Amino acid sequence: MNVRRVVVAMFLAYAIAAHAAYPEKPIRFVVPSAAGGSVDVLMRILTQQLSMQMGVGFVVENKPGASFVLGTMDIVRAAPDGYTLGYGNIVSLAVNQTLLPKLPYDVEKDLTLVSNCVQVFNMLAVNNDLPVRNVAELIAYAKKNPGKLTNGSSGNGTTGHLGGELFKAMAGVEMVHVPYKGSPQAINDLISGNIHVMFDNVPSIGPHVKGGASTRARRLGAEASRVVPGRPDHRGGGRPRLRDEFVGRRDRAGEAAARDRDASQQRDPRGAGGAGGR
Repeated sequence: MNVRRVVVAMFLAYAIAAHAAYPEKPIRFVVPSAAGGSVDVLMRILTQQLSMQMGVGFVVENKPGASFVLGTMDIVRAAPDGYTLGYGNIVSLAVNQTLLPKLPYDVEKDLTLVSNCVQVFNMLAVNNDLPVRNVAELIAYAKKNPGKLTNGSSGNGTTGHLGGELFKAMAGVEMVHVPYKGSPQAINDLISGNIHVMFDNVPSIGPHVKGGASTRARRLGAEASRVVPGRPDHRGGGRPRLRDEFVGRRDRAGEAAARDRDASQQRDPRGAGGAGGR
């Protein structure tokens, strides 16, 4: 047997395998929030489009809890081979670094930015039984009943939580924050009257407002919402507009970012596009 030929053949086989087209197998996509929330809905739409454009399946896994920390750590611990991607937003990539003194991951070292993905606005909604019709009346009611109103959010440190705190500071009112593990649970309690007020992403709270389950709402953001057209923005209540969050897709540091960029350039720029992280 010609040993030299065997060595050359083995080298060529290894080289071909090492440069095989990406992706070769389904891609795991981690969503660090509860199923049914705006993040989950948007990322499932995104991965469906990416699957059609890339010709490979995407497996979406929800890993909620601890203000996106549990799901983010799942991404960090994954092999840096390009087959585990995930969602990141202002909470997991920025806010947590300030609010959590012992954050178990380093955004700069452990995660790699892929690209921006979507922009989401928040909406202020109240239970239908609350005797207010606009933001000004809500502020007046809250001042007459200090500490008696509860405002729910999808978790500590989320934009719903921080938006509520900012609203309280700007309006000079007191409300009790009630954090949940995700938006769906909080929305259910808002509709049933267990909480009075909620700041949440339009994709998750909007359909309930549009359907009449919670009709007294104010949009937070610069552009009109297609989900609930005609809703006044927050500035209509005498307060400045509040911009919501940057969200995106992220992967492990060290994954073939150039390979991902090449793949994204081959896709129709009018499609789902990439997503962001760091």
